[in-house]
Amino acid sequence: MSTNSKSPSQFGDQINMITFGESHGKAVGCVIDNVQPGVPISIEEIQKELDRRKPGQSKVVTSRKEADKVEILSGIFEGKTTGAPICMIVYNTGQRPQDYDYLIDVFRPGHADFTFFKKFGCRDHRGGGRSSGRETIARVASGSIAKQALAAQNIHFWAYVKQIGSIRGSKVNKDFVEQNPFRVADPDLVVPLEKLIASIRAEKNSIGGIVRLTITGLPVGLGDPVFEKIDANLTKGIMSIGAVKGVVFGDFLDYLPSIPKGSEVNDQMNAKGFCSNHMGGVLGGISNGQNIEIDILVKPTPSIAQKQKTINTNGDEVSIEIKGRHDPCICPRIVPVIENMAALVIWDSLLNLK
Repeated sequence: MSTNSKSPSQFGDQINMITFGESHGKAVGCVIDNVQPGVPISIEEIQKELDRRKPGQSKVVTSRKEADKVEILSGIFEGKTTGAPICMIVYNTGQRPQDYDYLIDVFRPGHADFTFFKKFGCRDHRGGGRSSGRETIARVASGSIAKQALAAQNIHFWAYVKQIGSIRGSKVNKDFVEQNPFRVADPDLVVPLEKLIASIRAEKNSIGGIVRLTITGLPVGLGDPVFEKIDANLTKGIMSIGAVKGVVFGDFLDYLPSIPKGSEVNDQMNAKGFCSNHMGGVLGGISNGQNIEIDILVKPTPSIAQKQKTINTNGDEVSIEIKGRHDPCICPRIVPVIENMAALVIWDSLLNLK
């Protein structure tokens, strides 16, 4: 157990956000404290962000049906923050905890079951409990408040699926992202991705990908040298999302399998500013006024129906086939989670400047 004063379920230095709830419990939600009064907040915008994340949107994602309707319990009145703690809750209506009874004594490969049990001596086997992706509802709800506060300063966040498996896009049409179930920015990817996901489903498997995040409107000077770099803080926030396995600033992944030379990626300057943005808008841990550009590596959904080897709580070797409703690819649904988690980081960082 951590000895830090901050709870492991808590985020922020200036804002104080804590999440609660389990995947197959009664509800999930968050409490955000230390938000100044008078900030205009649209409940409709919060719900819109949650709708982007919710399950059951298409054949590409899990078939679990949840309305994910947010309820504001406190802190927002007549469209503005009151200065009191903001409490938001989303009730689980499509949970089926009995589907997980066969996992009471078995660890699922790729999940947090084993480590959670070894660390705490107990675990919630119902869909992963606190380790479930359903916890991200709280991040999206609270991040939507951050997004709205930052939009008033002309700071915006948008992400799209850049690659799934080996299929990568070459076009970037921002308006197309929310018009297709994969949330890709390249219209030419839809048909090949439909075939890929169909084949992944047929073999009872899953697949990962890369999501590209862009943050626009940041001033020069956000972040501090050494341990409070803005890229380090963004990395920590984004890496805290369960499905994320890597964060890369700039366009370095585009050079793989080669590693670029300095002459290829140094962002040269002239009297008008920077000539390129290979570094992703950050130099020395401080924002340089360009767009922040980040590639995020998203792992395959660990719950697959293929037979796999594992152990039970007694250490005996067993085999397992995961049942239930799971995403063949989590990339489309993680897009709003990444945007809103990044918004929380930037909001907190800007408040640290005041």
